[in-house]
Amino acid sequence: MEYSRFKQSMISLAVATACMSTSQYVLAEETSAEKNVEVIAVTGSRIKRQEATASPVQNIDLEALQANGSLSLGEALQELPSVGSSLNGNGSAGTSHGASSLNLRNLGANRSLVLVNGHRWVNGAGTRGFRDFVDMNTIPQNIIKRVEVLQDGATAIYGADAIAGVVNLYTYNDYEGLEVKTSYGETSEGDKETFSLDLLSGTNIGEANLMFAASYVDQKPIYTQDRKLTAVPLNGLTASTPEGYFAEDNLADVVDFTIPSAGITRDPNSDGSSIDSWRAVNSDDTFNRYYNNYVTGPSERSSLYTQLVMPFGSVNFKAEALYNLRESDQQFSPALSSIRGSRGFTIADDPRVNPFGVEFSGKDFKHSSFFMNNGYRVNDQKVETTRFAMGLEGEVFDDWSWDTFVSWAKNKGEFTSNNQMDLDKLALGLRACDTSGIAGDVSDIALGCVPVNIFNPLTDEMVDYVNFTGYDKNEASQVDFTANITGALYELPAGYIGAAFGIEYRKEKGRDTPDSTINAAPRINTYRTTTSSPREGTIGEYDLKEAYAEFSIPLLADLPLADYLELSLAARYSDYSTFGSTTNSKVGLLYTPFEQLTLRANWAEGFRAPSILELFEGERLTYSAVSDPCSTDASLPGCSGVPSGYTQQFTNVQVTTGGNRQLVPETSINKTVGLVYESNLIENLSFSLDWYEIKINDTISEFGAQNNLDLCAYQNKNCDTITRDSSGEILDILDGPVNLNATRVSGVDFVTYYSFQTDYGNWSFNANVSKLNELTEYTTLSDGSVEREDLASTAASRESYPEWRSTFSSTWKHDAWSANYNLRYIGSTTEQVSGEPRDIGSVTYHNISAGYQFENNLAVKLGINNLGDKQPPASLTNLNINFDQNTYNPTGRYMYLQLTYSL
Repeated sequence: MEYSRFKQSMISLAVATACMSTSQYVLAEETSAEKNVEVIAVTGSRIKRQEATASPVQNIDLEALQANGSLSLGEALQELPSVGSSLNGNGSAGTSHGASSLNLRNLGANRSLVLVNGHRWVNGAGTRGFRDFVDMNTIPQNIIKRVEVLQDGATAIYGADAIAGVVNLYTYNDYEGLEVKTSYGETSEGDKETFSLDLLSGTNIGEANLMFAASYVDQKPIYTQDRKLTAVPLNGLTASTPEGYFAEDNLADVVDFTIPSAGITRDPNSDGSSIDSWRAVNSDDTFNRYYNNYVTGPSERSSLYTQLVMPFGSVNFKAEALYNLRESDQQFSPALSSIRGSRGFTIADDPRVNPFGVEFSGKDFKHSSFFMNNGYRVNDQKVETTRFAMGLEGEVFDDWSWDTFVSWAKNKGEFTSNNQMDLDKLALGLRACDTSGIAGDVSDIALGCVPVNIFNPLTDEMVDYVNFTGYDKNEASQVDFTANITGALYELPAGYIGAAFGIEYRKEKGRDTPDSTINAAPRINTYRTTTSSPREGTIGEYDLKEAYAEFSIPLLADLPLADYLELSLAARYSDYSTFGSTTNSKVGLLYTPFEQLTLRANWAEGFRAPSILELFEGERLTYSAVSDPCSTDASLPGCSGVPSGYTQQFTNVQVTTGGNRQLVPETSINKTVGLVYESNLIENLSFSLDWYEIKINDTISEFGAQNNLDLCAYQNKNCDTITRDSSGEILDILDGPVNLNATRVSGVDFVTYYSFQTDYGNWSFNANVSKLNELTEYTTLSDGSVEREDLASTAASRESYPEWRSTFSSTWKHDAWSANYNLRYIGSTTEQVSGEPRDIGSVTYHNISAGYQFENNLAVKLGINNLGDKQPPASLTNLNINFDQNTYNPTGRYMYLQLTYSL
């Protein structure tokens, strides 16, 4: 096929929109492409073509992925300025559970479609329920050759979930050779020690190619006390302590000192065996419950992957198999047991369990304590990903190609909750093992019963009796079949009409099986069975059938001020078993007035079906860190009934949430307008500029515990979602997925690239800037009014929306030497604390690396990430960890050594 200016335009577009360090790798591919051009399908279109598409696509090559020594795809791709707050393996609060996500355009990971070689990947598994997005830690990095990121709506091309864009990962297709790579790194504090070992091998067997890859990554944790920012919670220490506090209306008849409303506590220097060991609670009785928690948790990832490509005449057969294992854990403070008479607890008048000589029962008493001897709570995850896929591709007639593909994949998770407490056993132990008066058979609980004295540190025997370990299981599975055909439909004066047609069938299943003990009804106390949050199981599935058509229509070519003009059209029909059918369309326009300048515009409809999690999740209890406005001002409109002088005791409050089968699909309109310019005055200088706007209707989202709390306090709305006790303390906040009114996001992306050669080496420079103009949520309230909130430049718990994000990279290569500098900037934001704005400063990270290629096929690379040891900015809305762990990297200065041996 003859090479043309349209291929040059495609190369220019790819280079100009490269988002990271573009290297000799891309330039070498361009030179090769000029010699032997082939039609290809670029992400955002199923049509194989020479010319560029109208959609903005960022191309990331292998060297760019590895520029900063990243050991996971999520870690590397989350540095893109177009990616917002994402799960990244951090999480002292246990929010990520070792998973990694990509949140394009700040619209959520479940609105960002992840593909591998153009095909869907199975959703992740996560503790307390499976995920509704792809866990990037289930895809081994060493099998990926390049990445394309489509920053445009693509429902008409790929189906649901592609509202914010598409991340398409490409594996090696015909790899030949052997590469062994190992690395070791740690921070300047001597923690987060990380070791990796990768193997990639490929060989040609006749006309077939067989590839095998294996990888292993082991990462150690960072503890809260080892970073100044996270050592002590900014909102202060908790009033509950290991010594505990105890309050009871009749205590004044037992002790000989004045008892404040907060109650009494054990002197930490005493054994608590007598009344003399106790004193009144004072303001110094506090405890750092976040000490010895993880800032970043430990994890191990292992993977095996094999791929076979084999021709059979004019048909190519491809098969692949993958197994990936991720093991991770999070560590929390020891169990906090809030024992109250109103929850059915009784403390017997027995010196083995009670030093006060009187029985405590009924609603008049309460005791709260961290049981340190129980050990720190540790949640373990073991997530196994298995995937098998095969496909056929070939050609018919002269210029039509076809392909079929089928895959089966499953994510299976096993989750263990260690060092929780069995509250029924605790309740019986507090009764000194006396079962009289208890209804029903409790012989299993009474078996091996040990009297429990909560007024002293628990003995080993007591710990063994009350400790509880929970075991949960869940899985997500996917079956996917696609068939496509593409080619030239009809020749117009300006060129051939390109066309693609296809069908897809997909079935998604999800199941979550919580530990049976956690969800059992309590039999001795009336609160719950264990200190683990109970939740109902979840089971759900759906299937869908789809068909699509896509056309690229050349309108003008080789005319003055009309070097090329193309119209692209696409439509996709989807029929879901859960809600019915929908049709979504896309229109694009590509205009090249002259060779150096390309203009592009797109209008696209999109939709996202409610996920299994959103539809069918069983009701569950969780906890969220909130700041209660009524604690500082009980006269607020929604604080009636809260006693004056009330002070919030617990920042982590119970939240009840679950699925909603009344949800309807989200729909969206995506608009983009942009240009690409390649200078003819300065060689290898190019840039792109794109404006985007996405509006989502019927947005599915949890309103949020803090939002419910604020809306009630300040506007006296949604107050029926808040439950308090007589003292004003929050007992529960009701939350869950609902179809909010709308979400609108808009912004601008700018990318520039420049390279040149000198006698002292080859240089390349790349800058990528993203500006967030608007991120507005329109929420329909229960009274019918619409609440508008623009989140751009704001921050909240585990979410930040800076106006500016950017990266800059420069690469130098000379003979066997190479060096790289990378800058990443995250702009400032403002958070709301007790109704008042608080500024959060910007952050700039600097990364450097240098490498040398020896003649014996050995390459060495040394790197330092976060050269200035920049810590995350402090945040008061992230009460448990003091910073937004989904936006900022708490690692600090990190140094690594990488060795690569290739044949």
